[in-house]
Amino acid sequence: MFRVGLTGGIGSGKSAAAECFRELGIHVVDADWAARVVVQPGKPALEKIAQHFGAGILLENGELNRAQLRSLIFEDTEERAWLEGLLHPLIREEILSSLEQSPSQYAILESPLLIESSQYQLVDRICVVDLPENLQVERATARDNNREEQIRKIMAAQLGRQERLDKADDVLDNSAGLAELRGQVELLHQKYLQMAATTKHN
Repeated sequence: MFRVGLTGGIGSGKSAAAECFRELGIHVVDADWAARVVVQPGKPALEKIAQHFGAGILLENGELNRAQLRSLIFEDTEERAWLEGLLHPLIREEILSSLEQSPSQYAILESPLLIESSQYQLVDRICVVDLPENLQVERATARDNNREEQIRKIMAAQLGRQERLDKADDVLDNSAGLAELRGQVELLHQKYLQMAATTKHN
């Protein structure tokens, strides 16, 4: 199965690009979805997190208190490393299982941390959704109702724009908006279909 990793910084329009691929009938696996699945109530990972951070990390309904967890690990690199060590292998398994069940000619892994978390090892190509940083900040603040300072903090924690582009096999320029983005996705889709066909024959 030919696989493409789709990534981009916060506010880049990665989800919009993923939706365009879905509309073309392509199976998209969302790494954020996989990350939520592995910490659902009843899953071993959630128990381990509660044991490690204390019962206060759970909401009243038994689900993970994500905001609380984020604030605990954002400032503490050791705690973040502990959590990543627990979750990354589980998320990887969940992603692989979903990619392998893909009914379409190729599959897409949509992940904000594709490159940072080494999920890029699960794909054949990397496609980056890109736009200038000032536009990124503008769109992310408008979408999430976040302060610019908060968005810039998140951007600083993510891979830099140039580093991401250096790793890209394909780039979708999302500075002009959705109609333009959709056109670029359709062109890439044709290219990926050809690549997928070649991969099958080899």
